[in-house]
Amino acid sequence: MSRTLQRPFRPRGEEPARTGVSRPMQISLRAGERIYINGAVVRVDRKVTMELLNEVTFLLEGHVLQADDTVTPLRQLYFVLQTMLLDPVNAASARSLFDEMLVSTRASFANPAVVTGLQSAADLVAGGRTFDALRAIRALFAIEQDILSPEGGAPRAA
Repeated sequence: MSRTLQRPFRPRGEEPARTGVSRPMQISLRAGERIYINGAVVRVDRKVTMELLNEVTFLLEGHVLQADDTVTPLRQLYFVLQTMLLDPVNAASARSLFDEMLVSTRASFANPAVVTGLQSAADLVAGGRTFDALRAIRALFAIEQDILSPEGGAPRAA
């Protein structure tokens, strides 16, 4: 799934005025791809490039974890965070579930990289940066896989 995320080209000297709002972001999608924007699911019927002109919360289809794929503790935690972004109406209850799951998930790992990554994700969520927290947890998936693999053992029980 190749998508392009890029800032629009602007010749030198044509930078927008700094108003506290970030620059527009261009997202290229292929026919049939989906993007989740502020809780709405958008599917395009042909190749398209869209420009997001203001601050929005979005997830590309490739970053959306399906319920069937939540087979590990970190993937379950990721799914709950993802729900906060995709279902803003239920974000408060998803946040409560995230806080509960974070405690048990953190206690189940002895690996310092995972523990540090989970703390970073918690700090990001507390700061309202849910998308960045998703990225932090997704970065831990490979470590978790190594831990859960037969030669790596299983997470340490609390």
